[in-house]
Amino acid sequence: MTRSITFAEASPGDAEGIAALQTAVARDLTARYGRGHWSHETTAKGVLFGMTRAKVYVAKRRGRLLASFSLSKRKPWAIDTSYFAPCKLAVYLTAMAVSPTAQNAGIGSLCVEEAIRRARAWPADAIRLDAYDTAGGAGGFYVKCGFREVGKVIYRKTPLVYLEMRFDPL
Repeated sequence: MTRSITFAEASPGDAEGIAALQTAVARDLTARYGRGHWSHETTAKGVLFGMTRAKVYVAKRRGRLLASFSLSKRKPWAIDTSYFAPCKLAVYLTAMAVSPTAQNAGIGSLCVEEAIRRARAWPADAIRLDAYDTAGGAGGFYVKCGFREVGKVIYRKTPLVYLEMRFDPL
């Protein structure tokens, strides 16, 4: 079932769909875990702005948008790089979202694999990210995907976990 997933760099025409996907994920998390930093609505304008700061990718099956994620050389505002070992080029994985109707089907893992493939092609030495360190957070998922926890912080009253995957030279 997951083999029919295709990945592509998002185009401006994908912005509405990505915004709807991210909003659906936020609503699902809010319904399951209560209000939190994940409870924001996303707009197409916000997605388009994000496309100016990062490469945004989409995962589709038969034309249906199932997931999206972003990769950037630019450090996200909530990440304190002092927790990470130095490297030549780190790529940051952000805004990963899998449709609530498609979760627990391996699509998130495929997104991580695609992010790794694309980061290596830049060529990056590591992928870094932060995740909420709460019941609604995805830190445990990323650890299962091979990321290593490098620190925990409280940022604006929100517990975060910093995670990293280092690449060996190919």
